[in-house]
Amino acid sequence: MKVVEEQFTVPDDASYAAAARPSKVRYVVLSLLLVATILNYVDRSALGIVAPSLSKDLTLDKMQMGELFAAFGLAYSIALVPGGILTDVVGSRVAYAISLVGWSIATFTQGLVSSYHMLLGSRLAMGALEAPAFPSNARSVTLWFPSQERGFATSVYVMGQYIGTPIFTGLLLWISTLYGWRSVFFVTGGFGILFSVLWFRVYRDPSKHRKVNERELQYINEGRSAANQKPREKFNWRLALKLLGYRQILAICIGKFCNNTLLVFFTTWFMTYLIEARHMSMIKVGIFQALPFLGATCGILLAGSLSDFFIRRGVSISTARKAPLVIGTLLGSTIIFVNFVESNELVIAILTIAFFAQGVGSMSWAAVSEIAPRQYVGLTSSITSLAANIAGVTTPLMIGYITHHTGHFYWALNLMGVFCLIGTLSYSLLLGKLTRIEL
Repeated sequence: MKVVEEQFTVPDDASYAAAARPSKVRYVVLSLLLVATILNYVDRSALGIVAPSLSKDLTLDKMQMGELFAAFGLAYSIALVPGGILTDVVGSRVAYAISLVGWSIATFTQGLVSSYHMLLGSRLAMGALEAPAFPSNARSVTLWFPSQERGFATSVYVMGQYIGTPIFTGLLLWISTLYGWRSVFFVTGGFGILFSVLWFRVYRDPSKHRKVNERELQYINEGRSAANQKPREKFNWRLALKLLGYRQILAICIGKFCNNTLLVFFTTWFMTYLIEARHMSMIKVGIFQALPFLGATCGILLAGSLSDFFIRRGVSISTARKAPLVIGTLLGSTIIFVNFVESNELVIAILTIAFFAQGVGSMSWAAVSEIAPRQYVGLTSSITSLAANIAGVTTPLMIGYITHHTGHFYWALNLMGVFCLIGTLSYSLLLGKLTRIEL
C-alpha cells in the first residue's frame, strides 16, 4: 500500500503582504475620468481652435461665432439637471457611456456642416450630450474614494479641463493646416467614440468590479462619507427640489458661477485678446497660450493635495475644503491688473496667476461631494454645475457685447475681477460649515 504524502506550500511574507494591501483599482478609474475630461474639453474647444478658417469658409461674422460659442453653454446648462438625474438613476457607467458616444458623434458631425444653422444644431447637441459628464465624474469619485483622498481625486479629473487644450492645440492646428478644419472634428470625435468603448468595458462601481480586493473595498467604505452604499432608491422629486432651499447649495452656485467666468474667458476669448488687444504674433501666441493653462493645472493639483493633507492632519473638512475656494476667487481678481501694464510678458504672468487661482477655486467639486445627500450626488453636482455653466453662456456674450461697443477689453476684464470678489464673499460669508445635507 502506497503512502501518499501531501505537500503544502507555505506562502512567503511577500504573499501575505500582497494579500493585506488594498488593490489600486480606484486609480485606474481616476485615469479614465481624467482622459474623459480631457476629451470633453478638447471637443468643446475645437471650434475656437479652427474658428479663423471655419468662419472664413462658411462666411460667418464675429457675432455669429459668439452665438455658436454661447449655444454650447446654453444647451449644456439646460441639460445639466436632467444629466444629473440620469446619472443617479442609471449610474456612472451607463450615463457616461451615453454621454461620450453622443457628444463625440455631435463633434464629428461639425466636420460635415455647410452652414451656420447646421453648425448651430451640432453645437447645441454637443452641449446637451456633454451634460452627464461632470455629474458622472462626481459620482464616480464619491463611490471610489474615501474623504481623505477625494480632494486629490477631484483635482486630477478637473485638471483634464486645463491640460487638454494647451497640449493638443498645436497638434490640432497642424492637422487643420494639412487636412483642413473639418479633419479636426473628425479626429476628436473619432477618439471619443473609441474611448467610450473602453470606458464601458472597464468601469464598474466598486462592489461590482472584479479587480477590487476586500482590503480596497474596506478602505473605501471606511472613509466614504458621501457615497451611497445602499441600493439605489426611487427618485423623489419633492426631496430633490428641497435642495434648492439650502444655503450651502446657493453659496456654491454663486461661487462656481463667478469662478467659472475666468475659465470661460480662457477657453473662448483668450487668444483673441492676445492677438487683437496685445498685438501678439501667432508664434508668440502659440508659445504663451500654454502658460496660464499650466498655471491652472498647478493650482488644481496644489489645492487638492493640500486640502487632503490638512484633513489628514486633523483640520476640519469645512476649513480644508473652503480655504481653496476663498483664496482662489480672491486671487483670481488680480486679472484686473492686466489693464494697467504694457509689457506682454508681464500680462502673461498676471494671467497665469489669475488662471492658477481659478484652478485653486475649482475645488468646489470636493465641497459638493461633502454636502451632497448620498442618494442625490449626481443631482447636487448638476445643480451647482448648472450655475457654473451659465457663465458659459453669459461670458462669451458679455465680452463680445462690451468689446463690440467699446473697442477694447478693459471693462470686460474689470467685470470678471468683480465677479471673482463676489465669489469670495459667497464662499467666506454665505457657505458656512460643510455638513452633509439630510433630506
